[in-house]
Formats: sequence, C-alpha cells, structure tokens
Amino acid sequence: MRYHAPSMANDEAALAAAQPSLAERAAPERPVPGFIAQAGYLIRAVRPRQWTKNGIVFLALIFSIGQQYHLSDASTWLPKVFESLVAFACFTLVSSADYLVNDIRDAEQDRLHPRKSRRPIAAGLLPVNTAWAAAVVLALIGNAGAFALDWRMGLVILAYTALMVAYSYHLKHVVLLDLMVIAAGFVLRAMAGALAIDVPISPWLYVVTALGALFLGINKRRAEIELLQDGASNHRKILDEYSPELLDQMASTVTAATLMAYGLYTFTAEGLPANHSMMLTIPFVLYGIFRYLYLVNVRKEGGSPEDVLLKDIPLMLCIIGWIATAGIVLLVARE
Repeated sequence: MRYHAPSMANDEAALAAAQPSLAERAAPERPVPGFIAQAGYLIRAVRPRQWTKNGIVFLALIFSIGQQYHLSDASTWLPKVFESLVAFACFTLVSSADYLVNDIRDAEQDRLHPRKSRRPIAAGLLPVNTAWAAAVVLALIGNAGAFALDWRMGLVILAYTALMVAYSYHLKHVVLLDLMVIAAGFVLRAMAGALAIDVPISPWLYVVTALGALFLGINKRRAEIELLQDGASNHRKILDEYSPELLDQMASTVTAATLMAYGLYTFTAEGLPANHSMMLTIPFVLYGIFRYLYLVNVRKEGGSPEDVLLKDIPLMLCIIGWIATAGIVLLVARE
C-alpha cells in the first residue's frame, strides 16, 4: 500500500478552518454573570468618570451668585442648590443611558481599540439585553425627573436624549457634524442648568461653552488618530475623514475663538462687575487651554478628557482657581 502525504494546501485549509474569527477571539462566549457581578459591570459601563461633564449645569448657579441668591440668607440659595443637583442627576441618568446605547452600537469596533476593548459590553462581560434594559430605565427616570422639576428643563433633556440617540446611530459618522453635535450637548447642559434654577444666562456663556466643547472634541479626535495611527479607521470610520493637519488647524481656530469669546464675555456681558474685575479669570482660562494642548501634543494624552481632568493636578487646580476667583469677584461686586 502506497502512502500519500496530505498536500500543504489541505493543511493550510484545515488550520484556517480551525482558527476562530477576530470577533470570536475578541468576544468569547462567557457564562452569564450573577446579579452582583452584572451590577458592577453596569456601573463600569455607564462611565462614572464622564459624569464630570454634567458639571456644566452648575455654571448658572455659580454666575448668579449675589444676583439671584445671597450666601448670607440660606433660604435663597438652598433651593437653587437642590434644583441644580436635580438637574445634574437627571443629566447623569440620561447620559449614562446614552453611553450604554453607544457601547452596544460600537461593541465590534471597540474590540479593536487598546483601551475601549476593556469596556464591559465590548469584552462580553455585560449582556446586551441587560444593557438595553438599563438604558431604557435610566433614560425614562432622567426625563421624568427633569419634567417634574421644570417642564422647560424637561424639554431640553428630552432634546438632548433624542440628539444623542441620533448621534449614536448616524450623526457620529458625519464629518464635522459629529463634533458640532458634541458641542450642542454641552450647550444643552448649560441651558438646563439655567432653566432648573430659573435664572437668565448670558448668550456669551453659551458661545464659550460651545467653543470649549469643540476644543475638547477636536483634540480628542487628534489623540485617537495619534494613538491608533493606521488602524484608526478600523475603530472609528469617521477618523478616515480627518487628518492631523486638519485637526491642528481646527484646534488653532477654536482656541483663538474661545479665548476671544471668553475675554469679550468678561467685560461686555450684562450683570458682571462694572469695573471689569471678571477679567481676573482670563489667566485661568488661558492656562487651562494651553495645559490641555500640552497634554495632547507633548504627553500624547487627551483621548479621554475626563481622565485628563481627574488625573492632571495642575489642570484640576486651574479649574478650582477659576471657580473660586469667579465666585469671589461676583460675590464682592453684587453683595
């Protein structure tokens, strides 16, 4: 009997058939975790660090000090603080729901990212059905709470919810518009904070908020391209539409516009001190922007702005200094 050795082509075909696909290797079958484990993964999935973005709702409270309430009379500021906290909580619930929906939609692409692949949904730790149920419940509670506090704030948060769903499903794939939607989300936060405590807010503050959000979004895109390089489009297709040169030009334009808008705000907005002492806060804004550019371009950080905010001590001290200086200036001028 003559022995026939298998061909090399047959061997390669057999090995290829035995190899799992990329998706199978990245998201292996896992047993469904217990309730406590799922709760832990759910908390991770809603990204508590990103809740810092919702602090924008407190801007109206800070800038109305001495005008809508007085620190010497607790009965004037305690209700405002409570209403601001409710607005913060509502946005936290709704934004958490949005993070879950976003992670469900992007699970496959997130598995190709060195950091996002560890997210519970992408890693297969949190079942998709559980994430969907949690997202619906969080969105309903957040919107209901907003309408219970003020119907106008409710409409703003409802608009934010619809905008973020549209972003997760389509708008995040539209060049330039993806960045503008992110900026709109921050403006809606500032607007909701003002409506929650029923105070007027300067249009300049909306402009500065939008420009600041664009600044962060542009530099986040820049950091993602820098981190992923040739594999950037595999993770996020929209990154194919951007180049480092374009993003650098956009960052320069937005940086200059932000500084100019904030400077004009400090001495032209109604309700600010007539002696223009609010200009004392400009150095904090200038340093904060330059510090963030340094972290993005020199230290190669910035892909996650909330992590930068919570880890970089000089940036944290700058923000605290800005809040304290603005509060003191307004308090002295209005009391």
